[in-house]
Amino acid sequence: MGKKQSEINQLSLEQKRKLLAKLERKKKKQKQLFPLSFAQSRLWFLDCLQPETAAYHIPVALELKGKLNLLTLKNSLNEIVRRHEILRTTFTVFDDEPKQKTIQSLTLDIPLIDLQELPKDQQETEIKNNIKTEASQPFNLEKTPLLRSIIFQRDQEDYVLIFTVHHIIADYWSMRVLIQELAVIYQAFSQQKSSPLPSLPIQYADFAVWQRKWLQGEARVTQLEYWKEKLGNNPPILQLPTDFPRPPIQSFRGTTEEFFLSPELSDTLKTLSRQAGTTLFMTLLAAFKVLLYRYTGQDDILVGSTVANRNRTEIENLIGLFVNNLVFRTKITSNISFWDFLAQVREVALGAYAHQDLPFEYLVEALQPERNLSHNPLFQVMFILHNTPSEKVHLPGLTLNALSWESQTARFDLSLDMYETSSGLRGIFEYNTDLFKETTIKRLIEHFKTLLQEIANAPEKKISQLNLLTYSEQEQLFIEGKREQVIPPCPSLVRGVGSREICIHQLFEAQVKKTPNKIAVIFNHESLTYQQLNQKANQLAHYLQSLGVKPETLVGICLDPSLEMVISLLAILKAGGAYLPLDPNYPEQRLDFMIKDSGIDYL
Repeated sequence: MGKKQSEINQLSLEQKRKLLAKLERKKKKQKQLFPLSFAQSRLWFLDCLQPETAAYHIPVALELKGKLNLLTLKNSLNEIVRRHEILRTTFTVFDDEPKQKTIQSLTLDIPLIDLQELPKDQQETEIKNNIKTEASQPFNLEKTPLLRSIIFQRDQEDYVLIFTVHHIIADYWSMRVLIQELAVIYQAFSQQKSSPLPSLPIQYADFAVWQRKWLQGEARVTQLEYWKEKLGNNPPILQLPTDFPRPPIQSFRGTTEEFFLSPELSDTLKTLSRQAGTTLFMTLLAAFKVLLYRYTGQDDILVGSTVANRNRTEIENLIGLFVNNLVFRTKITSNISFWDFLAQVREVALGAYAHQDLPFEYLVEALQPERNLSHNPLFQVMFILHNTPSEKVHLPGLTLNALSWESQTARFDLSLDMYETSSGLRGIFEYNTDLFKETTIKRLIEHFKTLLQEIANAPEKKISQLNLLTYSEQEQLFIEGKREQVIPPCPSLVRGVGSREICIHQLFEAQVKKTPNKIAVIFNHESLTYQQLNQKANQLAHYLQSLGVKPETLVGICLDPSLEMVISLLAILKAGGAYLPLDPNYPEQRLDFMIKDSGIDYL
């Protein structure tokens, strides 16, 4: 154990025996331990950083109607626990490295909570509260189980079954595997038969070992080079306009907002995708990126998504954490048509799929982006399309339906999950409540729906020509635009001591406080709210001050009419300077004379 040979030679016979026994115990323990996969390593690290967070819990709620045999259900669940070693796995530290260890046996219970005596509305409240409690209850990664279940009885043949599992041992595909296996085993056990499921060829720990070895091979080098070329040059953080300042440490507090697209719009978007030679995922991703561009003004946008990462038959029906994150980086300009931008998104997506095996966590380690605990590395916004047809699950004497639940966490600033359903596309925005208000997300949803309709109607339009504003917002702009503007009088100082004049940017800031979410400026179908305009002007003002702009500093503005021109005017005033407008359409000699004659310090 780190002793030099000379020191060992000086030990007595008894001391040598004890040392050898200690070494043997360590070797034996080491054989029982396995490395973590790269995805597990990241979740283990996050758990060490914030052990009380529920951001990486997976809750599933199922409605069971019919005659339920609770003992058979328990035995079926425990047969799954016996089959899948990952459900009997704990996580520990050995030689300063996190390791996973499987215990030989584990028996799970399914507590029954009888709600039959409560009125229906109280039953639903009780179930919803318990789902939230179960989902937020922390796990200890050093102890089993990392899977909990509980069942509520609403009536004689009406139950709700809840599973909560830590993401470090499963993903959403895994939960589908668990439910499908539960149905098969439950049916067999109901008939006093043994499980018909074949033995698993490998376990999750085998995959973790294989992944570590794969990362030492040539394929890793090829994939890493691809991602370095795409992402390596310091990818920008997406600066979405937020309602609240970003906290120094990401809290993962969040909730969701649901919306639906009509069957007609959903079908039109699918037809458009076929005409463009793209998938529906690519079309929706392109539209989402346009929305983000119009909200931020950033032309370099990174959005994350996931792949199941189960491209080998041995792991297709295995419970475990296989899902991998991909990053889609695209450049966007206002003059490009949506049609052309969609072609760019298609090319980027196909390249990402061809290099999807490299673990996202390994990529982050290799690229070493500037790390900040206030946001996720590489991308802060996620988009996923769920279009895998869900197989109907049948249990003898029971009908089973998945129940929706309201999330209390958000892993990213903003996530958009879209689902293909028989009645059209369904969307769910999950958002960080430390950053956004509910009203902001609801308005964003309306803008997204408007944008999708615009794209469906005319995909050949330029990005700048695609309308985001709803009919009521356009009507409000028209009314306010025609309303006579009244200049407010200069307010008196407190206690009536004299009076003072208010600067334009101060009047603007007062309006920001009154109506932060109303449209402040619009140009060529692009718009900014008062709060968005204020945030962008503040950012530029701070930058100008860092260059040396101060009171009585003259700054030239040579811009065509645009949102950027308004931002610049406000920023210069906020920095304390004064601005000199320079028309870019003037002859070059005229502009040179104006710059020299005015003696401006900055342009």
